[in-house]
Amino acid sequence: MENLILAVMLGYLLGSLPTAQLAALRLAGVDLRRRAWTISGSALYYEVARWAPIPVGLIDVTKGVAAIALPLWLGESRAIAVTSGITAVVGHNWSIWLAFRGGRGLSPFLGMLVVLFPLGALLLLLALGVGRLLRQTPVVVLVTLALLPGVILAGGEREVACGALGMVGVTVVKRLEANRRPLPTDPAARRLVLWRRLWLDRDTRAWPPA
Repeated sequence: MENLILAVMLGYLLGSLPTAQLAALRLAGVDLRRRAWTISGSALYYEVARWAPIPVGLIDVTKGVAAIALPLWLGESRAIAVTSGITAVVGHNWSIWLAFRGGRGLSPFLGMLVVLFPLGALLLLLALGVGRLLRQTPVVVLVTLALLPGVILAGGEREVACGALGMVGVTVVKRLEANRRPLPTDPAARRLVLWRRLWLDRDTRAWPPA
């Protein structure tokens, strides 16, 4: 139990490092909490520079790798390592340094897959590429995340499949919660916004989101 608690703390603190926010402040003096719909590499792309998400994304992937690799290096089970990896995603999405706001967690999750199920990392990268080409990245990513637990389970990695299933839940909650953006008071408008948040990861059809 003690090791599990330590893994949760390790993963959360690693994931909480606000890399996108720090990069935006350092490179352009931009506070993503005030300017962007999300505090992530996507916001850097639109608010700071087209190249900025690349180094930040690599750092965020490394956070996921570290959250998995450290417990394994210390001799912990894969279940403990997966727990640390998923809590790194939670920390990335609800950072203690950003008043429990953040990004979408794909980069640390990708880092987790790189260590535990490389084929899953490849599939997720492919989904990001296809989504970019089709200009439907949120839809393609959500569908891919929903399919990944089955693919991983078929590969014999039960603990990792459970982690991937947890990632689906975290993604759905984060998209709907949307860094605590207010919802319309009209019930029909609220349902439409929630539907768009789930599938399009934004409140309107316009891109980038306001």
